[in-house]
Amino acid sequence: MRVFVTGGTGYVGVPVVDALVRAGHEVVVLERAGSIRPIQRPDVARVTGDVTDHDALRHGMRGCDAVVHLVGIIREFPRRGVTMQRMHVDATEAVLAAAQAAGVSRVVHMSALGARPDAVSSYHRTKWMAEELVRSSGLPYTIFRPSVIFGRGGPGPQFVGQLADLVRSAPVVPVIGDGRFALQPVAVATVAEAIVQAVHEPRDTAYELGGPDVITYLEILRRIADALGKPLRTVRVPVVLMRGVVPLLERLPSFPITRDQLTMLLEGNVCTDADAAYQDLYLEPIPFTVTPGLVRRAGGRESAGWM
Repeated sequence: MRVFVTGGTGYVGVPVVDALVRAGHEVVVLERAGSIRPIQRPDVARVTGDVTDHDALRHGMRGCDAVVHLVGIIREFPRRGVTMQRMHVDATEAVLAAAQAAGVSRVVHMSALGARPDAVSSYHRTKWMAEELVRSSGLPYTIFRPSVIFGRGGPGPQFVGQLADLVRSAPVVPVIGDGRFALQPVAVATVAEAIVQAVHEPRDTAYELGGPDVITYLEILRRIADALGKPLRTVRVPVVLMRGVVPLLERLPSFPITRDQLTMLLEGNVCTDADAAYQDLYLEPIPFTVTPGLVRRAGGRESAGWM
């Protein structure tokens, strides 16, 4: 099949493109003009344009059988037009319109664990709105809602990588509340394989994607410190203090957390049904591990990331 991919140069996108090529598909990647990470491989075609650029999308999808839509953000930059409404909702609407016009036969859409209409965070609400667009498009589809993603991926914002930089450089690591927020990290290789399987056979359903381990935020920090060979020294920051400080400082690009991220962290990120995807898509569970190679200083390029 010929597969059009948005977000193909990012943390999840790079291993997804690799997996699609290994499975024998022709891949076309949408690439932003002036991208700092241009596609440089002869076995992948590319089309230049923004994810809301209808002309570029229609051009790129010409002759394609499937679309894999991975674009998503965890932080807004309104002055640059980077908002969750635009990147999650408007972009999905544009992608679906182009897919319908091109006669695409299936769509694989990346959402997020916790997406729901009544969510506190705009991240989860806009992810849900994008899901609703996919469901109402009339196209055969599969939606994935991953928890925290770990493993060797492409460049992009990395959850474990950012924590590793913090553990490596800070004399003490701030921990919000008691740090016992539950997460269910899923390997990027699992996510990529799930997407390949969904390209082969759309399911008209949404799957949660989590790994076999439910682990606390504090335990993740401990494992990162062990991989770095450093002692973990923490300081507890009361939740009420963070709720007051974050709204004042989140607009600073260097400030590491936003209100949405704080809300999502406090909620935890655990699947209600992690087994369905493994059973239906024949996936192998990969336990959460943090190795020295994954936490070496590399700008967070090879660790784990939020989707």
